[in-house]
Order: sequence, then C-alpha cells, then structure tokens
Amino acid sequence: MQNMAEDPTQQQITLVDDNGEETLYDVLFTFKSEDFNRSYILIYPAGKKDDEEVEIQAYALPAGDDPSDPQGGELQPIQTDKEWDMIESVLNTFLGKDGDDQSDADSNAGDNQ
Repeated sequence: MQNMAEDPTQQQITLVDDNGEETLYDVLFTFKSEDFNRSYILIYPAGKKDDEEVEIQAYALPAGDDPSDPQGGELQPIQTDKEWDMIESVLNTFLGKDGDDQSDADSNAGDNQ
C-alpha cells in the first residue's frame, strides 16, 4: 500500500553552496517564459510541512534545459527586476493569489463613496 502523503512524482534537486554544503530542495514548479526566452525553476527546502512558512527560491535554468525535465547544471541567478516581477506574477497565479495581500484592502476602500 502506498503512503498517499508523499507525492511519488515530487522532483528534488540538490544545491551546493560556496562552502560545498549540499541542501536538498523540493521543486515547486518549472516554467518557460517566451518573453525572456528562458526557463525558470522555483524551489523550496525539502522536508517542510504544508503549513510551514517556506522561502521559495527562483533560478533560471541553464540555456536549452527543458523545464519539464531539467537535467541539472549551473542554475542562473535572476538578474533583472522585470524577470522577478514576471516570476512573482507566475508564482501568485500558481498559488491562487491575485496580486499581493494589500490589493484586497485597496479595492474595498473605494466602495464607500
């Protein structure tokens, strides 16, 4: 019998920092941006519970890497604000959020006129 709590398709990657320390990350999702002609990967530390706050990290995949089957290699840091804005937008859509938490308060503020 299979334990349903663990997703058997969960992709994981290991990042090695400057000190040679290895950290295991779960892959949240990968996607390709036609605008920037690059593919991106969003990851978070492995072993976190669903209700725990996690820091999601984003990287660009090496040129030519297939986002549906990343082959590894050197992940590229995101360098421009435009890319960060686009990634944040995709992430919010993925998480089912429309914009940031402030927008709800702002949109209701005008209703009292």
